[in-house]
Amino acid sequence: MELAVGASASTMKSLLSKLGGLLGQEYTLIRGVRGDIQYINDELASMQAFLINLGSGDKEHDAQIKDWMKQIRDIAYDIEDCVDDFAHRLPKDPGGEVRCSFIRTVIQDVLTWYPRRDIAAKIVELKNRAEQIGARRTRYGVPDPQPGTNNGVDADEAAFLAAENQVAARQIVGVKEPVGMADAKKKLEPWIKDSTKKGRSVLSIVGFGGVGKTTVAMDLYRKFGGQFDHRASVNVSQKFELESILKEILNQVKPQVAAQKGDRARRRTKTDSGENNKIREELRQHLKGKRYFLVIDDVWSASAWEEIRNCLPSDEARSIIIVTTRFQAVASICIRDKNDLLHKVEHLHDKESKILLEESVSESKHSTKDKGLINPTENILKLCNGLPLVIVTLAGLVACRRDKFDKQWEDISKFLPQQLVNCHTPEGVKKILNYCYNELPGDLRTCSLYLSVFPKAHKISRKRLTRRWIAEGFVSEKHGQSIEELAESYFNQLIRRKILRPVEHNNNGKVKTCQVHDMVLEYIIAKSSEENFITVVGGHWLMPTPRNKVRRLSLHSTDLKHVKETTSRINLSHLRSLTVFGNLSQLASLSFKYGILQVLDLQDCKGFKKHHVKAIFKMLFLKYLNLRRTDVKYIPTKIGKLKYLETLDIRETDVRDLPDAIVQLEKLTEILGGNKHTQEALKLPKEIEKKPMKSLQTLSGIEIIPELTAVPDLHEYTGLKKLAIYKLNIKEKDANFRTFLSSIEYLGGCSLGTLVIHDEASDFLNSLDSMTSPPKYLSELELHGMLIKVPHWISYLGDLRMLTLSMSVLRTDTLQLLGQLGSLFSLTFSFNTRDQIPYLEEILYKNKSDSNGEIVIPNSGFKNLKLLRLYTPVLPLLIFSEEAMPELERLHMRFKVLEGIFGMETLVKLHEVHLEVNEKAGKFTKSVIADLAKAARKYSNKPRVIVDEYYDKLK
Repeated sequence: MELAVGASASTMKSLLSKLGGLLGQEYTLIRGVRGDIQYINDELASMQAFLINLGSGDKEHDAQIKDWMKQIRDIAYDIEDCVDDFAHRLPKDPGGEVRCSFIRTVIQDVLTWYPRRDIAAKIVELKNRAEQIGARRTRYGVPDPQPGTNNGVDADEAAFLAAENQVAARQIVGVKEPVGMADAKKKLEPWIKDSTKKGRSVLSIVGFGGVGKTTVAMDLYRKFGGQFDHRASVNVSQKFELESILKEILNQVKPQVAAQKGDRARRRTKTDSGENNKIREELRQHLKGKRYFLVIDDVWSASAWEEIRNCLPSDEARSIIIVTTRFQAVASICIRDKNDLLHKVEHLHDKESKILLEESVSESKHSTKDKGLINPTENILKLCNGLPLVIVTLAGLVACRRDKFDKQWEDISKFLPQQLVNCHTPEGVKKILNYCYNELPGDLRTCSLYLSVFPKAHKISRKRLTRRWIAEGFVSEKHGQSIEELAESYFNQLIRRKILRPVEHNNNGKVKTCQVHDMVLEYIIAKSSEENFITVVGGHWLMPTPRNKVRRLSLHSTDLKHVKETTSRINLSHLRSLTVFGNLSQLASLSFKYGILQVLDLQDCKGFKKHHVKAIFKMLFLKYLNLRRTDVKYIPTKIGKLKYLETLDIRETDVRDLPDAIVQLEKLTEILGGNKHTQEALKLPKEIEKKPMKSLQTLSGIEIIPELTAVPDLHEYTGLKKLAIYKLNIKEKDANFRTFLSSIEYLGGCSLGTLVIHDEASDFLNSLDSMTSPPKYLSELELHGMLIKVPHWISYLGDLRMLTLSMSVLRTDTLQLLGQLGSLFSLTFSFNTRDQIPYLEEILYKNKSDSNGEIVIPNSGFKNLKLLRLYTPVLPLLIFSEEAMPELERLHMRFKVLEGIFGMETLVKLHEVHLEVNEKAGKFTKSVIADLAKAARKYSNKPRVIVDEYYDKLK
């Protein structure tokens, strides 16, 4: 089957729900219209069943069926617009007392006569179109779909399987040894370690798309990057902006910039040549005389490489640049010096292919109880032809199915005969991707098509993606799961099916960001364009200008002139979703129909003007509004008109106050504000004390200071799942201190799963110990401030997976208490660098004294801990007992003074030790680090030791 139908079926499902709601509104319908709406509803229900049958068939569709499906999609879109226009232009039932209801209804009918008449005319027209589409199908003999033989699970089962394994999926990215690297290691590792070479050397890696070039480069990067003064990895692609590449390198080689001041720097709008030259000069100066290790991934032209190379210093210091490319000509040009090296990545051998296949099926299986992994025929291995992309994609498909593996491999052999599919060509890879796509359940197909919104090599946030799925209506409650849980299940399924590749994990072990492989994304974008699902303008691939009405638009900042010209030619009157990457100047005008836009995502956009803000708050149907890291300055009172808004994301912006009108948004479930890195927080309006926002599930990045801000009575917020307070200063003498403490305790017995408190100086944290009932449903807890003692109830939190505590409680007795937390995945001790409390070091030295001069991690407990982070100016002698933390995989420490670490060799599963040392650290600390790195090379598990510098201030 060639034509994608998942998106059309999803649109139909959402529309039928809206039509059902419209039929329930007795007073708004004029005579004769109710029958027309019922007809349209019944007709679309039949069309939806037709689309579902098409989606489960195995045959490719002819031109007739494709055209008829296009007509169905177009009328569904137009009907949805009409229904939403109906809801927008006509108010709800006036209600009131029974004796007044008749008079109110009459007045309402008179006032709304014209809009009801106008909408009634549109409904009659749409009914006639629906009749004509049905008649046209009969007239031209469009055949009924045959019963499908698709063996895949449906979306319900897919979601159930994913939810079944959400906890088991918690892990840390980057600890698996890649398959088929033996020959490459034998050749490349000695070249990198050759100390006789001086100056800058270039390793050029070339190979077919999906063969594993990036895998080779990143494995070398992880293994050797930590041995250099600075390191960075960037993706270039066919169309790229040099300054963006240089900024990304600069932020990685100077990580303290991104952590402390980088967020503000990214919001600057200056892009003139002087600013660009400043970036280049800053990068050169920072790398000058230093040993650096860079990966420049996916270079498409010699000119692109030359531009980047000319911005990097070349001196006597031994530096490495790894360049990956698909083109032999580009790879050859990168090699200029006798110290440079060219390496071609070949397809995997049969033995390696089988190993990768089995590993990929194992990690994607829906149950660890499955036995007898796979026994693929030789035809399958020949079909894959040693191409890793194809191997893992097919493995992900098979592993997510409940049928016997052997039967599924037979199906693949049947529909993808090896003699007709050549993995050495893009066309052959496309056929395999097409098969895997068509095997997806309908809802997952829609969610995968939605990935075409994001640019090539973009790191996609899991939460950003799932929130957008929900706002678009792609997810509905099933199996007793909430919409949020089901959306995460769909995300996990796409990870297991290898459509999404994890890049970073959160501290709770869940995927934080992911990427789509270039060739997979190219296929998805083509499918999305074919169905007019998402229109991409200015992206990596040149797509034809759509002739139909655009429903979802994604603008990528590559060629601003092309973007402006294209958007001026397309029909934006039916736009439902708008995403802009780069600068708002890409959008020639905001003159599209404000009333029906539901998703507006401007994350990281620059160029905000007053007229943009004014236009945004005319979009009355908005459900999802993302202004994160934009240069927006304020939120106007008109936000109160956005009655359908569910998510407001204004994190890392200059917005510090919310208007009183925010309390009018009865459907708002998420308020995301403030800046986690700098603890800049969002002030709640005083009106919230009078009118609680009971629909909120996430309230993040707020400030609570009684003298300056509102102190909401959180007893009313029983649906709250996440509460993050970035600034808290509430004294015990304050009248609402006990009420606020009581509300925290009360929420802990409701649905609160995440609690974050940054206590500036009010001693509120230490009052938490007085709580009589533990917040038993917490899975994530962060307590920052002058905490003296860990709350006694913390050992009862059986579901706690992520815990962050102030460094002020780093003592042996604390670790003995926390060791009882059997579900704990990550443990962090830290302090707020923005609040340099004068007596902090005194507290740390007192903790050391109370622990007999050393911090001992006990030899029992922490059974499932995988990540330990210690961020402190002074780290006393740290001792791991012989059986301490048996599952620990990553140790991350940030310090100015380090007295020593013993027992690290007992951490048998430790893969990575990341040491961030202050630039002003003394000789003793630096000698301890050197001894630690040297000793680690002799450990049986051979963990990677990465050493970086950090800075107290920007220079």
